[in-house]
Amino acid sequence: MTKAQPVAVIALVLGLIGVPLWLVVVTAGKSQGEALNPDLSLPQRWQLLENLRQVWSDGEVPTAFFGSLLVVVPTVAALLVFGSMASWVLARRATRLNAVLYALGISGIVLPPAVVTVVLLLRQLGLAGSAVGMVGVYTGIYMSTVIFFVTGFVRTIPPALEEAAQIDGAGPFMVFWRIVLPLLRPVLATATILICLYVWNDVFYAFFVIGGRLDTLPLNLFRVASAGLHLNNWHLIFSYVLLMSLPLVVVLAVAQRKIVAGITGGAVK
Repeated sequence: MTKAQPVAVIALVLGLIGVPLWLVVVTAGKSQGEALNPDLSLPQRWQLLENLRQVWSDGEVPTAFFGSLLVVVPTVAALLVFGSMASWVLARRATRLNAVLYALGISGIVLPPAVVTVVLLLRQLGLAGSAVGMVGVYTGIYMSTVIFFVTGFVRTIPPALEEAAQIDGAGPFMVFWRIVLPLLRPVLATATILICLYVWNDVFYAFFVIGGRLDTLPLNLFRVASAGLHLNNWHLIFSYVLLMSLPLVVVLAVAQRKIVAGITGGAVK
């Protein structure tokens, strides 16, 4: 029974992840006629590169890719910097006020944001339809996730490391920058993966906040599909999905290495 458990888990993972991934790849490699009814069968002739080139040129992918980067990169940077700072203070200063602030900070995980109120507020601030407004919305929405993960991780770091740095004359900023932040690499890598996954693929908030004034990859895919450019062209739609997913694969590969390096480095120390 024990030996059968890993096999069952692998089969479950292959079923939940491998089958949809295979469907995307084989459909992206088919011709328009073969892809009218997407299935798991292999294409008669692979034309994946041709489909990717057509999507890249006709679907305005470079512009949408730049728009996604314009939103994702500042969002990730702001969340990691300010979220880790707030988590460090909340974890190290055990006061009633900080306990209340921590509860408020992580409440965003279970309390959905009011989209209408957010849009109206951004209009009052003059940030509606801008990348700055979108970064602010994403930062507010996912700050709770970062605080939840990082605060718990900071509590596992021995306070003696910070006390030794303070004895050597380091101020709070230097203690955080030189001692705490390097130890947070594993959990920050995990947070980076989650944030990139949420923000890169988001359509809902981007649709209401940006309102078509800035192209991101999900919004662009929705626009070109709705306009009829890729209507019933499943081979092009799945090719677009592949192009849109490649940056996330790169982030996942890099972040996984950071997670392993941080864990092994901490174990050695």
